[in-house]
Amino acid sequence: MLFLNNDDVRAVLTAEVTLDALRESYTQLFHGDAVCRPRIGVSIPTSNPENRFAWSSMDGGSAISGYFASRIKCDISYRAEYEGVVTHEKYSTQLGKFCGLIFLVKVENAEIVAIINDSALQRFRVGADGALGTDYVARKDAAVLGILGSGGMAHTQLACTLALRKNIRKVQIFSPTRDHREAFAKEIRDRYELEAVAVDSGEAVFKGADIIAGCTDGGFKGEENNAAIIGRWLEPGQHWTTIGGGPDKLALERTDFSLRFGNAPAPLGLPQWATAKEGIFYSVPSSHASGAGGEHEERIPGKTIYLADLLAGKVKGRTSDDQITFSERGNLQGAQFHAVAAKVYEAALSKGIGREVPTDWFLEDERN
Repeated sequence: MLFLNNDDVRAVLTAEVTLDALRESYTQLFHGDAVCRPRIGVSIPTSNPENRFAWSSMDGGSAISGYFASRIKCDISYRAEYEGVVTHEKYSTQLGKFCGLIFLVKVENAEIVAIINDSALQRFRVGADGALGTDYVARKDAAVLGILGSGGMAHTQLACTLALRKNIRKVQIFSPTRDHREAFAKEIRDRYELEAVAVDSGEAVFKGADIIAGCTDGGFKGEENNAAIIGRWLEPGQHWTTIGGGPDKLALERTDFSLRFGNAPAPLGLPQWATAKEGIFYSVPSSHASGAGGEHEERIPGKTIYLADLLAGKVKGRTSDDQITFSERGNLQGAQFHAVAAKVYEAALSKGIGREVPTDWFLEDERN
């Protein structure tokens, strides 16, 4: 068995590999050759009333690739405010430490072949997700990318978007820490040789942009529900995505249609349990709002099309350069982790990357 840390993952995983893995996985899912379930979360109070223990898992596997993966993570979750932005923060054990693991299993013999730290892989799969939706329905001549955020998710969504949209010529960035957004802009200029501007407000990111990538789980203090995508800032023809910070009501009203990648299948024999919710959450007390996010179903009911239908030609995507569009994954996280983790494992194995861990440590000779 291999243990792969984030540096190992970064040594083998690229935007192109991630994009290919997600396309393959979605195709297998649409054809009935793969399976996944929605995210499951549990929230429990701690002795600090501002903090809650948060656990979540998401699973999926493929009969074609022969891999199954379970991604689990546990955090202490809390909110913070900085420079007018409200964010969801987390840690495990102590501030600055985090715990997320992907268990990759071979379907053929139920062997755990890898345990993978999830951060680097998570950033790429989220970035590829946003980039794929953008490529499907953003304007073909889109040339200006606006990014909210300057962290790891912003870097990977930029890389994946540029891998698909070669005509991007300018990037404009806002995050609440000036040094962070200016450093990100400099990195873009140096690495990609594009025009990159660090702007002083969220609103300035929207001005003149063709694509808006919300790459933060925070939002703007004082806006409706501390939203990140603000309806009055949207301009005709824009496409927007967001990884956590939600839209306000006006943004949803002004959006002409949404592209949703899909919904996890219902449990076998229980069609009534089918859900479009991005996650299913349990909490102590049971009435507590977990704050985990992602509980929404279709963000824009009545104006949502699905990727399988778009690829099959059953529905049309963008029909006008003036349409405002949005794309989201749906609750297919489990279909992503096994696909990307398998690519990482096979590449690491072939290159001799990672640390060998005795498989016997994880096996027992007593039937469970």
